[in-house]
Order: sequence, then C-alpha cells, then structure tokens
Amino acid sequence: MFSIGEFAQLGRVSVRMLRHYDAIGLLQPAHVDPASGYRFYQADQLARLNRVIALKDLGFTLHQVSSILDGRIDTAELYGMVRLRRAELEEQIAADTARLLRVEVRLKTIAKEGHMHTDEVLLKRIPPTRVAELTAVAASYDGEDIGPVIQPLFTELCRRVENAGVEITGYGIACYEPEADGRVIVRAGVQVAAEASDDHDFAIVDLPEIESAATIIHRGSMEQVGPTFQTLAHWIDEHGYRGVGLAREVSIDCPEDHEKWVTELQMTVTTA
Repeated sequence: MFSIGEFAQLGRVSVRMLRHYDAIGLLQPAHVDPASGYRFYQADQLARLNRVIALKDLGFTLHQVSSILDGRIDTAELYGMVRLRRAELEEQIAADTARLLRVEVRLKTIAKEGHMHTDEVLLKRIPPTRVAELTAVAASYDGEDIGPVIQPLFTELCRRVENAGVEITGYGIACYEPEADGRVIVRAGVQVAAEASDDHDFAIVDLPEIESAATIIHRGSMEQVGPTFQTLAHWIDEHGYRGVGLAREVSIDCPEDHEKWVTELQMTVTTA
C-alpha cells in the first residue's frame, strides 16, 4: 500500500484533491488506520484516479464523473471519449492561434500609423492579361474566410492547367468581386498563352486593362497584409483618388516559406 502522499505523487495529483475525492465518495482509500486516521491506497486504484482526471478534463462535473464510473464505462469507450475531447481542444487551439495572429496583424497596423512610407506606392497602367481561371465563393472578404478558399483554388487550378498541357507564362493573379449579400466571388488565375477551349476543365479569360492602378509590393504572408493595405489606402486619399472595387493580388514569388512571399497589390483608382 501507499500513503496518501506517495499515492498523490504516483497519480500526479495533490493530497488535497485526494482528500476531497475521499470526502465525496469518489475515490476512497483502500484502508484507513483507525488509530492515526492515515489513508492508504493500493496501486490498482490508480486506474480509477486516471478515469476521474480524464473525465474532469472532458468537462464533466465530479457528480457526473461519479455516475459515469459507477456505470462502469469500459476502457475502449473511455479512450474514445478522451480522443474526441483531445480533437476538440486541438481545434480550439488552432482557432485561438489564428485569432492571435489576426490580433498581431492589427497591432502592427496600429503601430505603423503615422509611419507609413507612401512613396512605396506606384501609379501605373495594367495591360489586359490572359489567364486560366477557377472561381469559388467565400463567406466574406475577411482573411479567415478568404484564405481557406483561395489557397486550395490555386492548387487545384495549377494541377488542372498542368494536366491540360497548357503552359503557364506568368504570375498567379487573385481577383475578388463583392456580392450584395456580403459574400465574395474569388477568382484564382494564372497567366497563360492559350485559347479558350471546351476541352479544359477551367476557364480562359482576359482580365481587362486597368487604366490607372495604385500598386504596392507586399512582402510576407497574406495573413499580414493589413499594414500594406493601410499604406495603399493613405496614398490613395492623399493624392486625391478614390478606390474602385477590391484590389488584385499578383503573386510575384511564392516560396514554401510564406514569410518570404512577394505580392503586388493593384487597386483600381479614379479621381475623387
């Protein structure tokens, strides 16, 4: 047998917790010395302790834990419950990590206010561009809605273009069209020199000329594009222009490390 202190160490819990479990009848010692009142536990009681802790971590109350254990859930079922909870926690962590990244981007955007180098912006004409294209719809223009749509879309487009034997002649270009209900049509394109054909499982279209585009180079992942868009917006206002529609995103360099991406933002502008 083990003293309460030894058993607490073996089970990686506190002595106080074991005393509480004893008081509510959840995990009682195997033996209590009638003279000293000292509690003693057996090794096979660790199995029940492990189940108590696992069920607590699943979010059950101690009363519910007691009911579940008295119902004698078998090891396989308990293991399945714990695995499900682990998956839920992993999903929550991923969501919280993405949320933290968005907060960091906002902080960088705020920090950059008043320190923007608007001389990075160029006003230029964008000629018509022929692209192979796939489209999809995102729930909104928010980064957390756009990212999961545009990235797989480009992957699938490149796969189809390659299978069709069509040569890619230039950059990838993402275009966005807002819908009245707040959703956004996402257009993923890659520059090609090919004619439209019914044999392709993608469209070949000509992106129209932009007579006047305010453009800026963004370096880094698109999740951190906020400060660059802010610089572009300030330049447009300061020079008496008005933005028209949503910016095109031209992928100049897209290595595996997203922090090394180079993207040109092209915003159609007109005089205000």
